[in-house]
Amino acid sequence: MVFKRRDKLSPLMWLSNVLWPKGGWHRAALYLRHRLHRLPDTPQKIARGVAAGVFVSFTPFFGLHFVIAFLGAKLVRGNFIAALLGTFVGNPLTYVPIGVISLKMGHFMLGTAFDHAHERSFVGKFFDAARDFWINFKALFTGADANWDGLIVFGREVFLPYLVGGILPGLVAAIAAYYLTLPMIVAYQARRKKRLRAKLEKLRKRAAGEKVSGKRG
Repeated sequence: MVFKRRDKLSPLMWLSNVLWPKGGWHRAALYLRHRLHRLPDTPQKIARGVAAGVFVSFTPFFGLHFVIAFLGAKLVRGNFIAALLGTFVGNPLTYVPIGVISLKMGHFMLGTAFDHAHERSFVGKFFDAARDFWINFKALFTGADANWDGLIVFGREVFLPYLVGGILPGLVAAIAAYYLTLPMIVAYQARRKKRLRAKLEKLRKRAAGEKVSGKRG
């Protein structure tokens, strides 16, 4: 196959690449900025797309961020690719602080107590919910007893507070991303147009010079 890796990654190496991309996160950030610069769309639509992707990063719908970012970009009339790139604000380096901020804000808004043990068992509750979902799905075909305790705890203590609490910091981050991205894209596209005009003018002068030389000959 054309796109198949020659060196198959082991699960440990795959996890390592997820947590720390080849070349480091700085290089990954530079690559994302480069891709944003070269998107063929207006600066406003690109900035709105990035804002939609950043906002989605503050939601607990892990595994669906791309889909929701696509829908969010459509809602705000933003660039779809920019929205997908914006979701990379949520990454292994930021998931924990985003999760803790969203959970604390959510419990505060809902009037519930925030248990600091959630910070240590945050990932564990996701695994408990996923395990319950899988076991209950199999129970539909095996006749085994379904147990929804893990999902109920997850929904009450993690998902709902995360969902509610992520709205405000997500909006703040999205607005900041919009106003940071917009001038950057405007400046880049202006420089690119200037370079293209300079190249075109150079080609015109060269063509005119060749035409004059031909007449003299």
